[in-house]
Amino acid sequence: MTIKSGEKVDSSILKSVETALKDSNITINKLIIENIGIKVKLESPEDQLKAKKVIQDTIGDNYVVALNLLPNSPDWLSSIGALPLKLGLDLRGGVHFLMQLDMTKASDKSVTNLLIAAREELQKKKIPYYGSIKTDDGIEMKFRKEIDREMAKEVFESLGSGREIQARSITKKTAAFEFIETNSNNVFILNVKPNAYSNEDTQTQAIKQNLDTLHNRINELGVAEPVIQQQGADRIVVQLPGVQDTAKAKEIIGRTAMLEMRMTEENQAAYDSAINGNVPSGLELFNDRNGIPVLVKKEVVFTGERITDAGPGVDSQTGRSVVSLTLDGQGASIFKKITRENIGKKIALILIDKKITEVITNPVIQGEIGGGRVQITGMENAQEATDIALLLRAGSLATPMEIVEERTVGPSMGKENIANGIKSTIWGFMAIVIMIAAYYMGFGLVSVVSLSVNLVFLVALLSVIQATLTLPGIAAITLTIGMAIDANVLINERIRDEIRNGNTPQASINIGYEKAWGTILDSNITTMIAGIALFYFGSGPIKGFAVVHVLGILTSMYSSIWVSRAIINYIYGRRRHIHKLSIGEIFKIDNN
Repeated sequence: MTIKSGEKVDSSILKSVETALKDSNITINKLIIENIGIKVKLESPEDQLKAKKVIQDTIGDNYVVALNLLPNSPDWLSSIGALPLKLGLDLRGGVHFLMQLDMTKASDKSVTNLLIAAREELQKKKIPYYGSIKTDDGIEMKFRKEIDREMAKEVFESLGSGREIQARSITKKTAAFEFIETNSNNVFILNVKPNAYSNEDTQTQAIKQNLDTLHNRINELGVAEPVIQQQGADRIVVQLPGVQDTAKAKEIIGRTAMLEMRMTEENQAAYDSAINGNVPSGLELFNDRNGIPVLVKKEVVFTGERITDAGPGVDSQTGRSVVSLTLDGQGASIFKKITRENIGKKIALILIDKKITEVITNPVIQGEIGGGRVQITGMENAQEATDIALLLRAGSLATPMEIVEERTVGPSMGKENIANGIKSTIWGFMAIVIMIAAYYMGFGLVSVVSLSVNLVFLVALLSVIQATLTLPGIAAITLTIGMAIDANVLINERIRDEIRNGNTPQASINIGYEKAWGTILDSNITTMIAGIALFYFGSGPIKGFAVVHVLGILTSMYSSIWVSRAIINYIYGRRRHIHKLSIGEIFKIDNN
């Protein structure tokens, strides 16, 4: 199991955990302290469950205690720098999520950020405008003078300048926005709409940001060797091998935890109208945690993207749980400006979690807040403060996600898959050993040795490059055994042909290896092309099969030719006169 915190874990926490476990008679195999976490290796799943409760009671709710499986490599193997072989979900057990992204929210958020940036730039350049709202597909701004509208267009062009859009495999620079100009009663209106290429770019960035955020969240859980990858245009696959606390993993990963700050609308007439079901334009109605409706402006003045750190805590005055936020430079500047210009007004902190949006706190701004430190109140308990801090610390999602598919593989099923996979590989290997040794005699035994070396090389290579071994990967290993022996069959048959033609044993060996090389190379290259195609176009298990398949071809070519040739040279190369070659009883020869 792993223990994680947003801050550095010191040795005192390690000592507390160790003492608590020993007092509870729980055997510890190993304790490992890391920068922001502790890994505890135990003997059995039963010990894990007991240890989790003991540890949680000892260190409190400010830490995340997650159950998962950790590598258990021998010390001597780790001391030489060897890495454990990664096992996939089907071999190790764990949980699989398929997550659907809401791309409309990403576009809306992009337009909102654009509106905020445009307002700041217009104010800096002192370009007057008196109306700016976000429409269904863009921004609408109103000006008193036509020249102001033209200058505003230049501002928007500068905000979108230099963007390179990849379209139809041709990289080109294109205008990021479309402008529509209208006039009405001496009012000059500018509508700004992101073009199709900009929307594609926004969606690409949204997926990238969500992938990065998921990586951060999973690191907080202490999961080893996770698989997080894009599937299609708007889906992400998350596989967490070794995770046993699937409920906690789902809770942390599946939550969106998008934080927004918006100004509260305090006009009583607008509030009464919204309560009656007629929400005025530019406003939205949400409930707070007590079920009380809060009317807020649609304009987002601040988002969770500006948060660099978050941690749970306790309010010294009220004793209630809070979340303390640290903002980056731009975030601190924005928040300072908001609080300076809105003293005496309310600002709502809104937490967007899946399909639920709620106001977690709606305080009155008492004065200017600088320094980049913000405290969020309204947490229901310490555990919620810890979870929300974890999510915000891991990063803000660019767009909400929803789990549309979930699969869980138990450790016992993974263990059974490993046993069956190893059994099939052993039986296949033994069948080949019996056949090749009986048919090619001494040369057959050399082929068996080179085949064994091939398996060692393949597993070592998978460990070195840290490829993830799955059940299809074990199938690829079994297939590699059959394909690897094919090269030795070609070599041995070629040597037999040369003996039939009356060549000496030494000459037959030399010609056999040289002539068979071209055929072996051709057949393996064509098979490798198929493997590369499977890797490039496939996904998930298919890619796992393709990786092992291609690596197996490389190791088999080396072991079948150079390893077996080295052994044959060691056996026969030192003899000046060879009377017999043990390559099958029919073709034993005597040169006397």
